[in-house]
Amino acid sequence: MGDARPFALLIGLLAAAILLAVLANRVSDRIRGPAPALFLVVAAAASDLFPKLGRFSPHTNERIVTVALIFVLFDGGMHIGCKRFRTSAGAVVWIGVAGTVVTAGALAVTAHLLFGFTWTTAMLIGAALSPTDPAVVFSVLGQREIQGRAGTILEGESGANDPVGIALIAVLLGTTGGGITAFATGLGEFALQMVVGAAVGVAGGLSLSRFMRIPLPNEALYSIRAAAAAVVIYAAATLLFGSGFLAVLVAGILIGDTRAPFKREVERFASGLSGLGEIVAFTVLGLSISIRDAIRPEVLFPGLALAAILILLIRPILVGAVTAGITLDRGERAFVLWAGLKGAVPILLGTYILGADGADARRIYEIIFVVVLISVVVQGSLVPTFAKLLRVPMTTSQPQPFALGLRFTDEPDGVYRCLVAPGAPAEGSTVADLDIGEDAWINMIRRDGQLLQIRGTTILQEGDELLVQTDPDVDLRDLFRTPPTTG
Repeated sequence: MGDARPFALLIGLLAAAILLAVLANRVSDRIRGPAPALFLVVAAAASDLFPKLGRFSPHTNERIVTVALIFVLFDGGMHIGCKRFRTSAGAVVWIGVAGTVVTAGALAVTAHLLFGFTWTTAMLIGAALSPTDPAVVFSVLGQREIQGRAGTILEGESGANDPVGIALIAVLLGTTGGGITAFATGLGEFALQMVVGAAVGVAGGLSLSRFMRIPLPNEALYSIRAAAAAVVIYAAATLLFGSGFLAVLVAGILIGDTRAPFKREVERFASGLSGLGEIVAFTVLGLSISIRDAIRPEVLFPGLALAAILILLIRPILVGAVTAGITLDRGERAFVLWAGLKGAVPILLGTYILGADGADARRIYEIIFVVVLISVVVQGSLVPTFAKLLRVPMTTSQPQPFALGLRFTDEPDGVYRCLVAPGAPAEGSTVADLDIGEDAWINMIRRDGQLLQIRGTTILQEGDELLVQTDPDVDLRDLFRTPPTTG
């Protein structure tokens, strides 16, 4: 019992840090700045004031951030879901792979030519900074959610390019030698990670969709089961030399639309773990670096320059060229290109580089910190403004802490929860004129957190939430979605 007090102090400080990080989201709303930026800056300042806080080894940081990203990607996949992913699958895969490779290559060339980094170091910098981050986008948008194809592509790209960037770094760190042999070996390892990761993700997602239907004695166990299954899927893919992160993302997408017992509770639990993962990932990066080191000229100037070139040239021009064949209107395309924020994955990739203990590893890590901070603060702060200027369709969901509902022993057939999206066919229609057929009816309408009396003359508005019942083989949800872009 001699160490009870020191242990109590340790866990108390950890819990207090988490509470402060959670409250930082409230502060970020007041100052109109992204919460991840606060995590980065406050943690970095704390490591300067209390150096013992930043004494975790790179391998420890890598493991912590890996676990955090498992839950971030799993929740991101569930948020996308199979039906949304199908509408933009080709675009997501193309921009997730081609866009990431183009970004990595352009950054590598820039780092080599402008700052004299060796090609190996430049390629590591490019690969580390190539993925975008869905958690940061969700954080800066707050209670607003992007509608239509642009939202699906942005979220899907952010999830798909994380495994691609991680695989690129793993290949670069694991490949020795040079020439065509090294290139072929690296390409083969990259393809193996992608193929095995996707295959394990599909198998894991299909298995989990059935596994989620097995009854358990306690409703709280359903959420724990799903979270544990995500970790198992990651581990299985990694042990088979595949991308565990890609497997987790794919599995999340496949179960996103699964109707299973306590599914809403599972989704809320996954979202909570994802939020905690975001806090942990950015705090780990902040604690592992010193602000004094980050503002050294040999770190600060390359970081600022690479961030500016990435945001203003590489993303809009080169990645924009990659997306030329993707069907989006001009405003949505511009928004997707602007909102490619950097975040948690460069943190993980930086720990990989530090752990490899190569030349310039510490400097690379510090440059990653500067670029991520600039991206989160500058790009992230302007995301809501750009969304408004470019007229990207969004819905705003206010927190609704009170619930009134019914529980059923068996799953009700043909019952859909529908949200009227901007420009949906149902928007502006009266209940009587709504094209739902004679065998369907509306059980409930909620507007601005309040229940409405259902009358034939009630006009549906954007943001209305409906509970609609129809035949099990009829899907009416297209009535309530934003129509796909045609030009």
